[in-house]
Amino acid sequence: MDPTLLILVFLVVVALAFDFLNGLHDAANSIATIVSTRVLSAKWAVIWAAFFNFIAFLFVGLGVAKTVGSGIIDPHIISDRLIFAALMGAISWNLITWWAAIPSSSSHALIGALVGASVAKVGGLGAVQWAGLGKTAAGIIVSPTIGFALALLLVLIVSWTFLKSSPFWADKVFRKLQFVSAAFYSLGHGGNDAQKTMGIIAALLFAHGATHQPGHIPFWVVITCQAAMGLGTLFGGWRIVHTMGSKITRLTPMQGFCAETGGAITLFLATHLGVPVSTTHTITGAIVGVGASRRVSAVRWGIAKSIVTAWIVTLPAAGLMAVAFYYLGFWMQ
Repeated sequence: MDPTLLILVFLVVVALAFDFLNGLHDAANSIATIVSTRVLSAKWAVIWAAFFNFIAFLFVGLGVAKTVGSGIIDPHIISDRLIFAALMGAISWNLITWWAAIPSSSSHALIGALVGASVAKVGGLGAVQWAGLGKTAAGIIVSPTIGFALALLLVLIVSWTFLKSSPFWADKVFRKLQFVSAAFYSLGHGGNDAQKTMGIIAALLFAHGATHQPGHIPFWVVITCQAAMGLGTLFGGWRIVHTMGSKITRLTPMQGFCAETGGAITLFLATHLGVPVSTTHTITGAIVGVGASRRVSAVRWGIAKSIVTAWIVTLPAAGLMAVAFYYLGFWMQ
């Protein structure tokens, strides 16, 4: 077999491995609330989330994939060595944060690693597409803020709507509604996160001349990335589920519904605009929002602060790891 084709196949497999790990690492985003409120057991929650992760491509466009594939760095500098470095940098950072049970962003790990690898290749920031990177960086602040505001607003609306209802009846209603909100959030998660890997594979195919347009996403890329994401979610990320579902604040089914719905609306909006936001940041903001609706002290701000610190560190840390892997990948073109 042609060595160039072998390298292409190898890198596609590595990209799908990152996608699988993304699903595993970020499974907590989709299922933490529904598990912590005991509406579903962890076993059935991951099956529920994985299914909706997989079918997400039926409901959203491919704007995020195009942003990642051609809007973060100049697609004409893409090479096997650069993609290898970016994927390995992102995977390494994901494994470190997964082991430490820190809900960092797989999305921003990949973006940071892409930028780091491009800097290593061209010796500076000349290849960075600042408009695309700016949108992504803004998402670090904007997505959790919108998630926070929407979740807080939903809690207020729901509280007034069910003001005269008995707690038992309201709890029963929201236990059922949480199935819907969890599915909605999983669609948003699969729709935004799987597209990052689609963009990487699309850039790789363009670099090899397999496609003639930067950002073009063949259907086989779409379906395999969604499948890898769904399988990763099936394997779950239980250490991070505990952090997201109970360490930040204690949730009731009503609050879980509001957090998931607020987070899902944010993700669908970002995906519609083609912005690769972090599902981790989004659901964390929403969970903090519902916690703060009770009282400010209901949120464990120390845990929230450590999570925010991980957000800030992720971009440069993954970037530095990608630089290291770029020099380790000297055997590639």
